[in-house]
Amino acid sequence: MNTLLTRIYFALIGIFLAAPIVVVAGVSVNVKQSLTFPPQGFSLAWYGAIFTDTGWRAAFFASVVLALASAALAVTIALPLAWFLWRRIAPWANIFQVLGIAPFTLPPVITALGLLTFWATTGFYGQPWTAVIGHAIFFVTLPLVTLSLGFSAIDRSLVEAAATMGADDRTVFRTVVLPLIRPYLVSGYAFAFVLSLNEYIVAYMTVGFTMETLPIKIFNALRYGYTPTMASVTILFVAVAALVFGLVARFGDLPKLLGAMAEDER
Repeated sequence: MNTLLTRIYFALIGIFLAAPIVVVAGVSVNVKQSLTFPPQGFSLAWYGAIFTDTGWRAAFFASVVLALASAALAVTIALPLAWFLWRRIAPWANIFQVLGIAPFTLPPVITALGLLTFWATTGFYGQPWTAVIGHAIFFVTLPLVTLSLGFSAIDRSLVEAAATMGADDRTVFRTVVLPLIRPYLVSGYAFAFVLSLNEYIVAYMTVGFTMETLPIKIFNALRYGYTPTMASVTILFVAVAALVFGLVARFGDLPKLLGAMAEDER
């Protein structure tokens, strides 16, 4: 009886969580340009509009380029920092760990306002590359955490053995450390990419309307009325996130990447 109630309970939770996505998905295939559910007819034209409409297509490519570049920069910052923290070559190393985690733990509007003030003061407000740096700073926590987990799983005796054989730090990192942390590196990049693709506040605060990403485009389009293209963009975001996280789960240890520990590690 308890097992049946548990299954019903979790089924209800699943339905509750999935209901908004189902509604948005239904709206995205409406034949007419209307906010109605259940959908009136079936059409994928609104998905095609993402790539055929000039404005939506430009916003799509802007979002992808921003996400690719900012995720790469976030990993570039996080990798040497995680390596430095793992080696513990200074007693004050934890300060950098706190600084690396702080942007993501603060409310996004606080980080966005700080970036807005900085770029406005320096005179670079509105430049597209400021959004790349802003997203990289905001999401550097994700690759930093995954890489820290990867470094913590390395057997230090392997590094010591390589050093004993005469390998310098660069060789040890390239031949021993990097192959072991590569899944965590890719996962950190994937997490930063997906969240950057969906982020609105930091991008808006750093570039305003000079560069329209998909979230900014949706906000702008809402001022002129509703179109099912907005719903199709939402479902596209969900699909990309599901695909990326599914690949991470398939080829990596997703529970461990999310901070879970195996019983024998506790």
